[in-house]
Amino acid sequence: MPNPLIHVGFEIPFDQIEAAHVEPAIDELLTKARSAVDEIVTNDAPRSYANTLLAVEQATEMLERASTVVGHLESVASSEELRTAYNATHPKVSAFWSELAMNDGLYQAIVAFAQTEEAAALPATEKRFLKKTLDDFRRHGAELGPEDKAKLREIEIELTKLTTKFSQNVLDETNAFELLISDESKLAGLPESAKQAAAQNARSKGLGGWRFTLHAPSMIPVLTYLDDASIREQVWRAYNTRAVSGERDNREVIARVLELRRAKAELLGYADFSDLVTEDRMAKAGAKAKAFIDDLRQRTEEAFRRENRALEAFRKELEGGATRALEPWDIAYYSEKQRQAKYDFNEEELRPYFPLDRVLDGLFATAQALYEIEIVEREAKVWDPDVKSFAIHDRDGTMIAAFYVDLFPRENKRGGAWMNSLISAAYREGQPVAQLGLFCANVNPPVGEKPALLTHREVETLFHEFGHLLHHCLSRVSVRSLAGTNVAWDFVELPSQIMENWCWERSGLDLFAAHYETGERIPDALYEKMIRARTYRAANAQMRQLGFSAVDLALHRDYEPTRDGEVMAYARAIIEAHSATTLPDDYAMLAGFGHVFAHPTGYASGYYSYKWAEVLDADAFTRFKREGITNPEVGRAFREAILSKGNSEEAEKLYEDFMGRGPELDPLLERTGLA
Repeated sequence: MPNPLIHVGFEIPFDQIEAAHVEPAIDELLTKARSAVDEIVTNDAPRSYANTLLAVEQATEMLERASTVVGHLESVASSEELRTAYNATHPKVSAFWSELAMNDGLYQAIVAFAQTEEAAALPATEKRFLKKTLDDFRRHGAELGPEDKAKLREIEIELTKLTTKFSQNVLDETNAFELLISDESKLAGLPESAKQAAAQNARSKGLGGWRFTLHAPSMIPVLTYLDDASIREQVWRAYNTRAVSGERDNREVIARVLELRRAKAELLGYADFSDLVTEDRMAKAGAKAKAFIDDLRQRTEEAFRRENRALEAFRKELEGGATRALEPWDIAYYSEKQRQAKYDFNEEELRPYFPLDRVLDGLFATAQALYEIEIVEREAKVWDPDVKSFAIHDRDGTMIAAFYVDLFPRENKRGGAWMNSLISAAYREGQPVAQLGLFCANVNPPVGEKPALLTHREVETLFHEFGHLLHHCLSRVSVRSLAGTNVAWDFVELPSQIMENWCWERSGLDLFAAHYETGERIPDALYEKMIRARTYRAANAQMRQLGFSAVDLALHRDYEPTRDGEVMAYARAIIEAHSATTLPDDYAMLAGFGHVFAHPTGYASGYYSYKWAEVLDADAFTRFKREGITNPEVGRAFREAILSKGNSEEAEKLYEDFMGRGPELDPLLERTGLA
């Protein structure tokens, strides 16, 4: 049988791909890509778009597809054999990209093309591609001398290995923890849905009682509802001290990653890593990202302190003048109690109205109404029996994309939620091409005869990831490298975060929220309570995100080990300044901070972009609110101005095309009750 990774097409045979295919395929595709690049460099014909820039796009496409599929499978269907193959090939692929970015012959070929009449007359998107390609070469060391290029290549290879190790350490540490409880009385306070999920989890392991893990669907109900503070403490400490001992200790990994990023920035002539990263983003410089975070923090601090005083007072009243200070594992628990008392609202009351199948139907119905598309289930080979695949048809009936949905936790699947592009296609008028992507989450599976019932936050998460997917699937950009989600990092969250708004609007919820037994929609009284509770402790939620943003920027702008000491303590002090309580000395959230350390760049110096995009999404949604949240004209405008354009124009220009002006901060503060 031929190796299925050599020619990854639209119908990926996930049922046939084995770990043994990975190394031979990647090695062969690397050889082919290098050979194709060499041909471009040595081509002595006059330089043209077709034999230079377009040729580079085509030379690397099959390698990109195969390595994306391998990385995806390592995230959703990991095995010892697959991990070994991934670890053997991932550094080779990263080294290839580093070599490509520092290939002087290729750089000179593109520079030569840039000086031609054809280059001067390129259409706007192709002209932008040329400029960004030259900028990327410079930012990857194309203008460095041979010795510095070699240093940079070594840095990139080591960063790839270290960040892969970081990610795998976190996954292994997360999976290594289990809490088995045999005494049901210890589960007092826990919602029935969480108890049933824990019992099913135990049964799946051939165990009795209730089994809890550090995966969010298991952990969050424990921290939020369980009356036994000692168990809450055990789970909180386990989660926040992952990967700080033994073979899976990430502390030295973090220190070395920061050292390498700093060295990389200096080598390329930047003051620090944040300036390197933000240069081609909306922020343009690390200082502007920091100023943005500082401004939001200043606007949030008073409400933050007020909320925490109120929680302390509530706890004392509840427990008859308690004197013990609140601990970190108390915050979610007492916050939920306070919310129930203040708003007579319990998140769990909403769960019966969010059966998974109806939520997916509603999610698709929202997109169909807004963007004039049709989403239908399709037959496809999958990596797990619970995975489904769907096709997207445009208004003229043409299939423009397909995607996979993988929603339940497995031990061979990483935690969290994410979207991924499997195939990005360049758009050509009259030549139909289809995008291929996926979104993954980890929600509790059905229990017995009862369907999978989601929390409202999980519903938001599905809408969020589907927003990313639509950005990919509705792309109509003539250059693959500028298509879909290949946009400025602080702009990429706009299409995802704006989708969350439909989970809060009555008319949006009525598309799908219905009781799984009676079909009844969310009662008005419950909906009103949910809306009133939306801004509950909003300042704390905002400060938490600002804390992660602040520590990320500080580590990449200011941190100096000889002056500032051990990195975990340095980070802990910053996080503590944004926390409702003091933090234990062994608090080690940083050792599991995958956003910043699980990828050579990832969200490093970019975590601020979540808040940045919240400003954009809150502001942009004001147009939907004003003109109708399912108004297809507004949906069409958003699709045309934002979703279809990818990175074909500057993000600021795309935003202004949709809104008629630049972004404003006030709608976010109003939405969160902080104005």
